[in-house]
Amino acid sequence: MTVLRSQLATPGRLLLVGAGRMGGALLAGLRLTNIAMDILVVDPQPAAGPERAVARLADVGDFRPDLVVLAVKPGLIEAVAPDLRARLGDETAVISFMAGVRVARLRALLGEGPALIRVMPNLPLAVGMGVCGLFAPADAADSAVDHAIDLLEHCGEVVRLRREDDLDSVTAISGSGPAYVFRFAEALTAAAVNLGLPPDVAERLARQTMIGAGAQMAADRSSLARLCEQVTSPGGTTAQALEILGAPGGLDDLVTRAAKAAAGRAQALGDAA
Repeated sequence: MTVLRSQLATPGRLLLVGAGRMGGALLAGLRLTNIAMDILVVDPQPAAGPERAVARLADVGDFRPDLVVLAVKPGLIEAVAPDLRARLGDETAVISFMAGVRVARLRALLGEGPALIRVMPNLPLAVGMGVCGLFAPADAADSAVDHAIDLLEHCGEVVRLRREDDLDSVTAISGSGPAYVFRFAEALTAAAVNLGLPPDVAERLARQTMIGAGAQMAADRSSLARLCEQVTSPGGTTAQALEILGAPGGLDDLVTRAAKAAAGRAQALGDAA
């Protein structure tokens, strides 16, 4: 088993169940760091990497994790729970990436022993720039929560939530949010082409504009309104464009409607779980 080096206070052993998009993003982010953990990946087709990987929980052997990340599709939790439950102790922290599967449901499936923590991550975990909304119930030990936060902060920021229901809103904003950004970059590219620029030039301009603006937000913690003002001269070109975006039915209304639709879908998935 490969041991990666890290600054975690209690490095321990990580069992990652599911290495698809989000589980794979976490794994890719951890590979960018010097994390000192024994990592075992359970996935029929794990991405190539230094970690030991098996296809089924039944193949894990005597591996006893300190941390478990559940990154399978919600519909698979019933299938994996029995084998997983047998490997969990009172000191184990279980981090669920599964949208809609509430703590009460996890407790019924996994027993009273482990600390249960729900997290809504996003895809930029893969490049160490993610953000996770984290909810831990009152009965979760502080040490388990700290261990979970420590792990996730290797791949970005962690925002702790007071209410489990807030995870639906986090899903709509940061969980789905990267797709909104990519879609806006697509729209910016299309607008550039409409103005007469070649498609390859249009996409390069749109991509780097988004990348540069994101980097500026990271470097300058001024309010977003202030950052916008820095680009906008009264009566200038940017002001003219922002007038269109800010009109009734414009960008603010569109994004609000989109986010409400995403949050509603997250809530519906939770009700069905």
